[in-house]
Amino acid sequence: MDIDLPDVLAEVTAQFERYEQALVTNDVAVLDDLFRNDGRTLRYGIAENLYGYDEIMAFRAARSPVGLMRKIDRTMITTYGRDTAIASTLFYREAAPGRVGRQMQTWIRFPEGWRIVAAHVSIIDEPRA
Repeated sequence: MDIDLPDVLAEVTAQFERYEQALVTNDVAVLDDLFRNDGRTLRYGIAENLYGYDEIMAFRAARSPVGLMRKIDRTMITTYGRDTAIASTLFYREAAPGRVGRQMQTWIRFPEGWRIVAAHVSIIDEPRA
């Protein structure tokens, strides 16, 4: 299996960056587009477990647009073959000093393009070095 083919890695990285921009600007239409429209798509959030595209979409529509800015760090995107990727990043928000967020996404290439099929977001106290 080919890992991190340069063209595939560039494609997924562009989609990840598109997701990040949509997240911090609360562009719900783009966020909805980047998740696979399927009942098996899931997102485990900080305070919610969302099963299926409809639950994810409803969460995004109801979420407050306040305080979404964040700084990301240690982003790692790894592709497996031409159709699967995992994106992981840490994130920090000014409103939560001493805390670090962790985000992981599984991306799959479909005929309509790259889509997230599973995501996990959590926040912990920042580990001491």
